[in-house]
Amino acid sequence: MLRRILRVVPDRNIGKHLLLDDGERVKDVVRHHWIVFVTPYAIAASGLLLILLFPVLPIDAAGFLALVGLAVIGFGMYRAAEQHLDVFVITNHRVLKIRGVWEVKVATMPMARILDITVERTMLGRILGYGHFVFESAAQAQGLRDIKFIPDPLERDRTIQRALVAAGLRGPAR
Repeated sequence: MLRRILRVVPDRNIGKHLLLDDGERVKDVVRHHWIVFVTPYAIAASGLLLILLFPVLPIDAAGFLALVGLAVIGFGMYRAAEQHLDVFVITNHRVLKIRGVWEVKVATMPMARILDITVERTMLGRILGYGHFVFESAAQAQGLRDIKFIPDPLERDRTIQRALVAAGLRGPAR
């Protein structure tokens, strides 16, 4: 059901952000864990509930509540689209975070600038399989410091570490 709804939302064209002429290749495209969709869909469900009350309410209140219900559903779906279009990309040259529905923001960090990656996993995150990344770099104030709700964060961390080793930035080169 969720996949059918998300098919309506446009997807990210990641290729237009890559330096294909310089040999940049995507290692992993990471979308948020499913837990981030619980709140937006709960909001949309509450709007649907308002619409379903239409037949049992007086006509004056029913019309107004139906309009409010449509607005609440629209808001919930917008919040779901925000989460769906928030993408974290790992390439062989850099990491990118692309987010936004109407206004797209792209934050990048070259692999050479990554000094440390902290993987934070709450108890709920460990149970459900998500975590958060905190990137440490020489320039501490950047748009790519905190990456939240990453599914299987330890595997994503290994992907970044492999890319760092392959680029000759960490450990023995392959």
